[in-house]
Amino acid sequence: MNEKRGLLIGRMQPLHKGHISVIKETLKEVDELIIGVGSADQSHTNSNPFTSGERVMMLTKALREYNIDPSKYYIIPLEDVSCNALWVAHVKMLTPPFCKVYSGNSLVKQLFRENNMEVVQPPLFNRREYSGTEIRKRMLNNEDWESLVPSSVAEVIKEIKGQERLINLNIKEVSEM
Repeated sequence: MNEKRGLLIGRMQPLHKGHISVIKETLKEVDELIIGVGSADQSHTNSNPFTSGERVMMLTKALREYNIDPSKYYIIPLEDVSCNALWVAHVKMLTPPFCKVYSGNSLVKQLFRENNMEVVQPPLFNRREYSGTEIRKRMLNNEDWESLVPSSVAEVIKEIKGQERLINLNIKEVSEM
């Protein structure tokens, strides 16, 4: 196993400049980085509006935009499983071997620690603004969200009519209450 390969897990709903900073910093610590797109089976909800394919496209284009060497990373969608005790084995089955896990999610960190994996909390960059929740809120309120994401991600969101989707999903959920 490559002792310098890490796994970074995030939902990236949507990918933002904070994610890019975390990826760049993490690549200073490892030779290769597996970028796990978490909750890949989730889409078309307020908290997970984008599909895994859309998030992979956002990542691919943004990493190219920021001149991050494609030989240094793998992007792998990671679906949730209904039994948390099995999730780490599921992730290991889908990914190349890795020696370290990078995540800010408390459940992800706990599950990997319980499986005797080294877990690192990546540094957070301007978390108040660089947060998927904040970006989705701004999209719903028709406020500036584009400045928080790479320009290539803004282009993808426009191409797939992501803001319109999020607004329509929000209207639907409100009307169902």
